[in-house]
Amino acid sequence: MKIELTVNGGREIFDVAPDEMLLDTLRSHGFKSVRRGCDTTSCGVCTVLVDGLLVPSCSYLSVRAEGKHVTTVEGIPEEASKLSEHFGDEGADQCGFCNAGIALSVHALKNRTTSPDEDTIKDALTGHLCRCTGYVSQLKAIKAYLKEGDNE
Repeated sequence: MKIELTVNGGREIFDVAPDEMLLDTLRSHGFKSVRRGCDTTSCGVCTVLVDGLLVPSCSYLSVRAEGKHVTTVEGIPEEASKLSEHFGDEGADQCGFCNAGIALSVHALKNRTTSPDEDTIKDALTGHLCRCTGYVSQLKAIKAYLKEGDNE
């Protein structure tokens, strides 16, 4: 079946199976930042935004995205680049597998909250697993990134 959606600002028409997950649709069409991790919505690496809301694409049927706006990390290149710099400064990007999902969660947090406190940031990262960093360096990087945004 054919579905039409907007991905990162561009209109797309995809031919999908009725049981196809959005993760598979996006990856098969070149959106490689959307990654497969656990397939149980527990790790956060498949995170995308659908109409501005965080969604685990491994459990979101592609047909549900019909007519909606989907954002992957490719759709926020400047923001992802700035956050990546902070991750590098803090040593928070060791393997980078989880970074795209985290970047989208931080983007969503920044869009809904001004000057979030540490607990709000931690809450926004709930559901993102990282085996490399222990989360402390990620938290420092995100705080620095958000503080930089306050100065713009």
